[in-house]
Amino acid sequence: MATVNASARAIWALGDYHRFATETVWELGSVLVTACGVSAGQRVLDVAAGTGNVAIRAAQTGASVVASDVTPENFDAGRRAARAAGVDVEWIEGDAQALPFANDEFDVVTSCFGVMFAPDHGTAASELLRVCRPGGVIGLINFTPDGAGGDFFRVLSAYAPPAPSAAPSPLLWGTEDHVKNLVGHGVQALEMTRHEYDETAASSRAYFELFRDSFGPMVAIRAGLRDQAARLAELDAAFMKFIARWNRDASEGHVRIPYEYLLVLAHKLGA
Repeated sequence: MATVNASARAIWALGDYHRFATETVWELGSVLVTACGVSAGQRVLDVAAGTGNVAIRAAQTGASVVASDVTPENFDAGRRAARAAGVDVEWIEGDAQALPFANDEFDVVTSCFGVMFAPDHGTAASELLRVCRPGGVIGLINFTPDGAGGDFFRVLSAYAPPAPSAAPSPLLWGTEDHVKNLVGHGVQALEMTRHEYDETAASSRAYFELFRDSFGPMVAIRAGLRDQAARLAELDAAFMKFIARWNRDASEGHVRIPYEYLLVLAHKLGA
């Protein structure tokens, strides 16, 4: 497990995750906080928090918020963003598969495109349930395998080194049956709905460069191919084809890619 954690930490520390998040998924923090009904006085944990797109929005409601992530290298950017938003967030290094918190500690537990990347799905799901109080809410946003996010990760994985273990696809967290199998036994209500958000850029080249320079997994894969010029060129071409395949706004070269996600709201058994 330590080896897996070290590898994940190293990958997500590459590039500039805060730049990437603010230009792509940042708006979804408010979406998840609103969907979970976060309010003043609650204690909230955001798992695989990145630089705080959910945690900061939760703190703005007056909740007491902990942001946990396996990659503490990103915390300084998160702290700066929290200060700029005028809120306090507690930042704690933690693995989604072994959260460093007590049982039933939080009223709301969230994760936006985060816990889905934990290799052991069952253990990660059990941890979400464990730290959430009885009657509390677990809210997740996960890419579906059918949308642009699923297509993107399939493109990327074709050029990545083999995984160290036969971990299930993160995209399974974007399917209703898989989520039900993971958490259904521990909840009294489970609502799952599909939605879309858009990622935009001034041009296909600008969108490509954003991922090339700031998205840790892309940076890591490209570094691994630095001595394989032909293979690296294939990756770049495949990503440009992905952009063309999903772009819904070709006016003056602009990019607008709709990404489908599964919004999960689970109310834990109990009170």
